[in-house]
Amino acid sequence: MKILTGNSNRALSEAVCAYLKLPLVKASVKRFSDMEVFVEIQENIRGEDVFVVQSTSYPANDHLMELLVAIDALKRASARRITAVIPYFGYARQDRKSGPRTPISAKLVANLITTAGADRVLTIDLHAGQIQGFFDIPTDNLFAAPVFARDIEERYGKKDKLVAVSPDVGGVVRARAIAKRLGADLAIIDKRRERAGMSEVMNVIGEVDGRPCILIDDIVDSGGTLCNASDALLEKGATAVDAYVTHGVLSGGAVARITSSSLRSLVITDSIQATEAVRVAPNIRQLSIAELMGKAIQSISEERSVSSLFN
Repeated sequence: MKILTGNSNRALSEAVCAYLKLPLVKASVKRFSDMEVFVEIQENIRGEDVFVVQSTSYPANDHLMELLVAIDALKRASARRITAVIPYFGYARQDRKSGPRTPISAKLVANLITTAGADRVLTIDLHAGQIQGFFDIPTDNLFAAPVFARDIEERYGKKDKLVAVSPDVGGVVRARAIAKRLGADLAIIDKRRERAGMSEVMNVIGEVDGRPCILIDDIVDSGGTLCNASDALLEKGATAVDAYVTHGVLSGGAVARITSSSLRSLVITDSIQATEAVRVAPNIRQLSIAELMGKAIQSISEERSVSSLFN
């Protein structure tokens, strides 16, 4: 088994390798003067089971191209099996036609990864679970729920009357899974989005008065949805609001928005490498998914079940 990394999240790749007690594959991933991507594998990987760890985070297109070129380099170097490990699958929000004459880019990216030569895909918390079906190769979609639930229990204990809250109707399944693990109640934010990047909270469905609330989501980008949801929950009597989100995209002024919001804390994973602004933010914290990814990689390599990691 070999682990190769691109430039999107080297820290996570090194943490995964530390868990597996393996060195990273020696490779050069660089750019020509016109920004063409060039990948050179600097050790023999013929007949090896190779895992390429690369999130398609900002700059998404550059990191996606690195992944595709790395897969092609491995294929031409006669790797036995190539698994694309994509902690954050960046085009997942384009999983359907949102209007006339619009693309389904998640399917396009799935086709690109398959055509490049990947034999299977490993990712975590896809924005839409059906994206697994966009791939014509085996695809494992892990969940951050066990990592989140463990952290919430350590911080809150089981005596508090926690409420797991979905910030929109589409995320109910995700919030319910956390609520079930914690033995907590469930609430839902009824939200109307007027235009892309803007959201307006309309109503809170569920009993939150006098209780601490945990917002659960898969992606935080601009942060507007979480901030508005937090305000709405506090207005309904919640004692405090924390948010647990798998992928911290946090584009534009999102970090400043979160820092100055009513959220007590935002907890994200290291599926996307944290910027300096995220690292110094007083109410943003990162949990590592390195052990979870490492266990999944080991299970795949040894042809063992991955579903046990969902528990």
